[in-house]
Amino acid sequence: MPLSTLIQRSSQPSPSLGEAQAHDLLRSHYDLQGSLQALGSQQDLNFRVDTDQGRFVLKACHGSYAEAELQAQHAALAYLRLHGVPAPKVRPAKSGDELLAVEIDGQPLRVRLLDYIDGEPLTRLKHMPVRLMAELGALCARLDLALAGFDHPGLERTLQWDPRHAVALVEHLLPVVSNPQRREQVAALAAQAAQALAPLVAQLPVQAVHLDITDDNVVWARDEQREWQVQGVIDFGDLLRTWRIADLSVTCSALLHHAEGDPLRILASVSAYHAVNPLQTAELRALWPLVQLRAAVLVLSSEQQLAVDPGNQYTRDNIAHEWQIFDTANAVPAALMEVAILQAAGQAPAQPDLSGCAPLLASIAGQAVRHVDLGVLSPHCEAGNWQAPGFDQRLLAAQPAPACSLYGQYRLSQTHIDRADEPATCALGVELHVLPGSALQAPQDGVWQRVDAQRGCLRTEAWSLWLDGLEEAPADGQVLQRGQALGATCGYLRVQLCLGSEARPPFFATPAHAAAWLALCPSPTVLLGVDCDAEPLADPQALLARRDASFARSQKHYYAQPPHIERGWRNYLIDMQGRSYLDMLNNVAVLGHGHPRMAAESARQWSLVNTNSRFHYAAIAEFSERLLEVAPEGFDRVFLVNSGTEANDLAIRLAWAYSGGRELLSVLEAYHGWSVATDAISTSIADNPQALETRPDWVHPVEAPNMFRGRFRGADSADDYLRDVDAKLAAIDASGRQLAGMICEPVYGNAGGISLPPGYLQQAYAKVRQRGGVCIADEVQVGYGRLGEYFWGFEEQGVVPDIITMAKGMGNGQPLGAVITRREIAEALEAEGYFFSSAGGSPVSCRIGMAVLEVMRDEGLWDNARDVGRYFKARLEALVDKHPLAGAAHGSGFYLGLELVRDRNTLEPASEETMALCNRLRELGIFMQPTGDYLNILKIKPPMCTTKASVDYFVDSVDRILSEGL
Repeated sequence: MPLSTLIQRSSQPSPSLGEAQAHDLLRSHYDLQGSLQALGSQQDLNFRVDTDQGRFVLKACHGSYAEAELQAQHAALAYLRLHGVPAPKVRPAKSGDELLAVEIDGQPLRVRLLDYIDGEPLTRLKHMPVRLMAELGALCARLDLALAGFDHPGLERTLQWDPRHAVALVEHLLPVVSNPQRREQVAALAAQAAQALAPLVAQLPVQAVHLDITDDNVVWARDEQREWQVQGVIDFGDLLRTWRIADLSVTCSALLHHAEGDPLRILASVSAYHAVNPLQTAELRALWPLVQLRAAVLVLSSEQQLAVDPGNQYTRDNIAHEWQIFDTANAVPAALMEVAILQAAGQAPAQPDLSGCAPLLASIAGQAVRHVDLGVLSPHCEAGNWQAPGFDQRLLAAQPAPACSLYGQYRLSQTHIDRADEPATCALGVELHVLPGSALQAPQDGVWQRVDAQRGCLRTEAWSLWLDGLEEAPADGQVLQRGQALGATCGYLRVQLCLGSEARPPFFATPAHAAAWLALCPSPTVLLGVDCDAEPLADPQALLARRDASFARSQKHYYAQPPHIERGWRNYLIDMQGRSYLDMLNNVAVLGHGHPRMAAESARQWSLVNTNSRFHYAAIAEFSERLLEVAPEGFDRVFLVNSGTEANDLAIRLAWAYSGGRELLSVLEAYHGWSVATDAISTSIADNPQALETRPDWVHPVEAPNMFRGRFRGADSADDYLRDVDAKLAAIDASGRQLAGMICEPVYGNAGGISLPPGYLQQAYAKVRQRGGVCIADEVQVGYGRLGEYFWGFEEQGVVPDIITMAKGMGNGQPLGAVITRREIAEALEAEGYFFSSAGGSPVSCRIGMAVLEVMRDEGLWDNARDVGRYFKARLEALVDKHPLAGAAHGSGFYLGLELVRDRNTLEPASEETMALCNRLRELGIFMQPTGDYLNILKIKPPMCTTKASVDYFVDSVDRILSEGL
């Protein structure tokens, strides 16, 4: 292929074709009239045409394009449709020709008309989920499978995007980059890629390929669940015969624009392609060099195109993200990407043979070396001590020598909080505590590369050995023979192996990159002569399968693929790879996770005795007295139980016993528990889809007084909702049956913390009491200080109930619940026999319950709920002002809800968007789940130690996601 031809094809401006001329073409050749919309292209010209007969694309290219090239495209479109690939049809002109040769203003053009595929490309998608990357890779594979059997003379063509010409094109176009630093970067990356590609070229299969399966040239549409689905493939302008792997390299290059700076995010597309259309090892190894060359050609081509066609807005808009593609292609060592790509295709990279090496530290080889556990479950880690700088090294130094850390272990000390990026936690080497002065020797022949007096690298033919902690490093460039002295240690030594001659690897890798880095940085066990490898983590998928096989599936877990959580600290939960997730929904752990006071109280009381409340011990009296201190005046009896369900179940029995009736009012959309009685009064269809059809006749649900989306809106709606209370009470009166009472959450918990209309409970309670019923306040979720502004939710309504039920935060995770009431109500139950809860009020539970109250007081958690809660609510309200999807901010303190709606007037619930938001928050390191009957409200119930910094991170993340679009 003459270089001049390639240069000429890469240096043409777009054709010149005005809208009036386009209209003339459509009328004269196709009998079509309609509106035009210009579509972007680098060297062609495209218009969307909207007509009464349908929607089309008018395409015009230079007359210098060979007719056979365009006929090959048309033939491929028909061929792919026969093979089930969604591709547009060509609409013949009145003459019957699919391809027209015309001349406009002395400019020879080739013109054709194609059906328009409705949908949109994902080019400007601000965040591309991994699922879409995988689907794009699988689509590319399906096209290549289909095109493997396609042939046409027009496939033999000269095209600037053909990677077989990339090296020549880069060399020619380099001068168009005016910035010398950028020009040097492009030249270096292209040279590195060309060197890696050269020995593989002869092994690469050749076939017809589309060569442009990108976010620009695949159109998508959302389905009813708002998931993106492929509608079709467009723009076959780069169709030709070249290396098969070139097609995937183009797709991967385009995805680098969506990789958020991390090139390993594209591996999903590689795995998906390989699963559909298996690749050869040579192709897998060639993929990343081809991606790098594509990145170089992209930026150079755009710079060239702007030079010859400065008015091309399409190119001008694209050049910024093409430089982003280039920078991402240059972001990690090429060797790492090769390993990662091989792993994505299920292939294990080759490992070096270290069997002939001399021991690095002869003094410890074969000795018993103490392993120091620095992992997530390490017994050395407690009460957040791992957060102190230098924790690992101090712990290692405190052990008798010799001692070592573990290779491949995910270290808790490396976690970080309130950040979207994964922490680099996986150790790619080993740290040792040895006797100062311990002699080191070269394991293999090599050259010493000195960093400073204590650090450096021994570079051998096949690998590099990085050392840190020498008393005096050898001179830079010193040639060392196997077994030759390398100096001595200072007592601390860091050892790391790395294959190849790349720049110095990091000592820690993120979990997402760990597998590739561990393959590139193998264990130094053989060189040390001691076992220093960590035990592999349990497979979380296998563990989940075991759960599903033995644990009843109606007991759901958060997320389809949940993180494996085994540790928590304050308002964070930590997975086994050391990533800390901001816990924004755990209203059980009010004090936070891992609180040392809870551990101490539990351990001490367990070491003494734990039994049931029929035995005589001080803790039960002390805790009951403490509960009455926080209850309203007149409350003088406590029942201790295990859970909120048990508390509410007992409250129903108390109401029945005291009133002599069984009829109970409950409020729609509420949840009260899972026992037979509490399920009967629970009407939340989010928790039980059959809730409204399975009420027994003694339960009388009243209309939910939801001021935001109920039948009546606003703060003055109490009287409107009370009409339904009156109607239900009148029906009970007419039946001659006795009312037992009414149960209600004083603040709507499952609806996201929505307050009841002012005055609602005052009037409802009065109506119930007039008929001899009792009023039950379900404070299980909203009480105990969580609301910030009030200790009890009923305080907001200015009422005092007859029975208070509570649980959740009472025990900070210890099974503990309570019912507080008056003596006459409590004693009414005695006529039916005594009450007993096996573990309710046990010594351990009572001691923990008292400790929770003390810690909340001593650490100012009630004040924190009020002050940080106000700040939190204000920040959520600012989201409502900014984003139409954010319909309302509910609640107070640390019981908040952000309700998502598609329309502020109709309040159509944005249920799918809410779930997508929660899943995206998880990717950013935040646990959040939807609530409400429509699952369109964020359930915001964090531990009460949550800080303003965590609030800011959460709200900023929600803001980011809403700005990206859902």
